[in-house]
Amino acid sequence: MFTPRALALERGWPGRIEGDRVVQLAAQTLQAFFTGGGSAREHAEYALADVELRPPVLHPTAVRDFMAFEQHVATARRQRGAEVPREWYEIPVFYFSNPAAIFGPEDEVPYPYGTRELDYELECAAIIGADGAIGGFTVLNDWSARDVQRAEMRVGLGPAKGKDFATSIGPVVVTPDEFDGTAGTMIARVNGEERSRGELGDMYHSWEALLEQAARNTVLRPGDIIGSGTVGSGCILEHGDGRWLQHGDVVELEIEGIGVLRNTVS
Repeated sequence: MFTPRALALERGWPGRIEGDRVVQLAAQTLQAFFTGGGSAREHAEYALADVELRPPVLHPTAVRDFMAFEQHVATARRQRGAEVPREWYEIPVFYFSNPAAIFGPEDEVPYPYGTRELDYELECAAIIGADGAIGGFTVLNDWSARDVQRAEMRVGLGPAKGKDFATSIGPVVVTPDEFDGTAGTMIARVNGEERSRGELGDMYHSWEALLEQAARNTVLRPGDIIGSGTVGSGCILEHGDGRWLQHGDVVELEIEGIGVLRNTVS
């Protein structure tokens, strides 16, 4: 989604990036584009430098975030003196995040009240298109308040408030004909310093398995977000060095073949 900088508009439009230009599509939303609503027609054209990229899905109907990378799960559980449960290998699991707390590229993400351990999570996300299939892929930052998350999950339910405040997606959605979600180097930087590096191809559970689980006994809708979970080493929690995010930090998550999702912690 994008908004021309010269227009003071709350909403955005779907657009196709062609080099240094953005072609505005006639569809009113990305969901409508995926399901054929005006997708074949073009409305206007703008210089890429003159537009503001918005969250690719402004109002997702659902956000499901999985745990598809074994290294992340194993490292996080090892820090708690536990092993990866047998069930993790048998079924892909997810939690529901907050569709009302979606941020886009270059957005400032408010530092959440009540935490001293703010973390990023380096993830890929599939955006559901028509008929429950994947319409495209983007970068996802599953911001996490680790101390809040740790306390609530001791009760045996969650995560909830430890994740409830922000999810960033962007900068663009790349369609499966150009990026199939099976490979790509993933990098996280904080204030220009590389903090994480992993490979999308290390997913233990495939996108097909994630979608099958997500759709079981329900219906996936266009615009739904399906997160991969954190790539191995893709968060501060795994590093164990206590270098939590602070006010003013600039966090950049990059996936080869998609682009860089950049946000500032305000």
